[in-house]
Amino acid sequence: MGSGKQRWRISFHRSSSSPPSNLLLLKKQLPSAPVEFLCPISGSIMADPVIVSSGHTFERKSVHACVSLSYNPTLHDGAAADFSTVIPNLALKSTILNWCRHHNLDPPKPIDFYSAEKIVRQIAPELPAVSRSELTRTPSEVSVTSSEDSVTPRHGSNTPLPLTTRPSCYSSSSSSCEIEIPSSILSEEEEELFVKLKSSQIHEIEEALISLRKLTRTREETRVRLCTPRLLSAMKSLITSRYSTLQVNAAAALVNLSLEKHNKVKIVRSGIVPPLIDVLRGGFSESQDHAAGALFSLSLDDQNKTAIGVLGALPPLLHALRSDSERTRHDSALALYHLSLVQSNRVKMIKLGAVQTLLGMVKSGHMLSRVMLIMCNLAASVEGRAAMLDAGAVECFLRLLSQGEFDSAATRESCVAAIYGLSCGGLRFKGLAKEAGAEEVLNNLEKTGSEHLKEKVKMVLEVLREKHEEEEEINWEELLSLDDDDGLSRSRTRVS
Repeated sequence: MGSGKQRWRISFHRSSSSPPSNLLLLKKQLPSAPVEFLCPISGSIMADPVIVSSGHTFERKSVHACVSLSYNPTLHDGAAADFSTVIPNLALKSTILNWCRHHNLDPPKPIDFYSAEKIVRQIAPELPAVSRSELTRTPSEVSVTSSEDSVTPRHGSNTPLPLTTRPSCYSSSSSSCEIEIPSSILSEEEEELFVKLKSSQIHEIEEALISLRKLTRTREETRVRLCTPRLLSAMKSLITSRYSTLQVNAAAALVNLSLEKHNKVKIVRSGIVPPLIDVLRGGFSESQDHAAGALFSLSLDDQNKTAIGVLGALPPLLHALRSDSERTRHDSALALYHLSLVQSNRVKMIKLGAVQTLLGMVKSGHMLSRVMLIMCNLAASVEGRAAMLDAGAVECFLRLLSQGEFDSAATRESCVAAIYGLSCGGLRFKGLAKEAGAEEVLNNLEKTGSEHLKEKVKMVLEVLREKHEEEEEINWEELLSLDDDDGLSRSRTRVS
């Protein structure tokens, strides 16, 4: 072939004197397993079947191993496998799982990359010997996405991958959540770190994590180079380690890796967010600082916002606002601000009682600038406005403006912006604002504020002064007197 690759014909027929193959062992255990459930390479029932360009179906790791070794097999039907594109075979995966359930069998477990590579070498002993660095080389012909409904042919090593928001794509235990295989040959530096991270000796793991943390602290190109599938996979279990030094350094190294825009989606797709959430819930104090920082950094990418919310980060982030650590509190607030830019996350936060929590912080003046930013986002949704009007946000914000106790002009502008968002709440907002003396407070701001602030104040005043036909029939006192003790029914309108 012109590409320099070789082809071998695969045959699972062996003489009686040969040791049984994986396929024969499997047939002894599961004699009724349909042949289409078996990977042509490993001979095992597929846990993560994928369809390649030639139309054949393989176990995902078998494809990775074949491409890594430049092995292009010719199958029993005489056709050559084409690994240039890989698409998850969801229909077959579902069929296999149903078959296992029907026969009271455990679902198949995916083989790891190195086991798959070993099987390929056994099938094709003619493969030339390779050096250690070549043994760690990853596929260069295909970029495999973790999405269950998308495929990304390789066009270059720097092509960003799309991120779907289906929860199953981000399960840390799912075999279909592998991140893409980079096209570059892994460096000796990455190999050395990986070997130590997988060591059984705690001191070697600690040494590797500290080294990774230092290497990625300031050098951007190093962050990109070392954000590899193998290192992320190794770090995933270390983030929740029971040893504080491992947990802290793993989380800190991940923060460094996440600083690079190129890495953000890749990290989320690696399945590392659930361990971060676990650490934020109950990790060591310093680890919680880093976990909050990592979630904040990852939430900066628009492709990650919905996924992080779906994975369950919102409850621990809201709880972290009451953390003893100032760093955890502030990074959690910033993460919530960026996550609340997405409507689905706003709805989740409101259901979690975020409005009451945040309003309590506003009243106490705690982290006012960051909390007001989140409130602005919540006020942009119908659900958020309703919850904030119910919780007394209008009166709270106007009282803040009248007292003028802000840590910065930007915070005061955020407060006015939140009121403007609430002004879309219609007549109910107008009633609450009038009762709280909004016009007087806003008129004073219009005289003394910046031009940008004056513009927002003017828009709110226009809403308050706008007349509607139905408004002329409203008795504001009766509308707002929700706690009358006279026992009479509350009439909301009167005839003029």
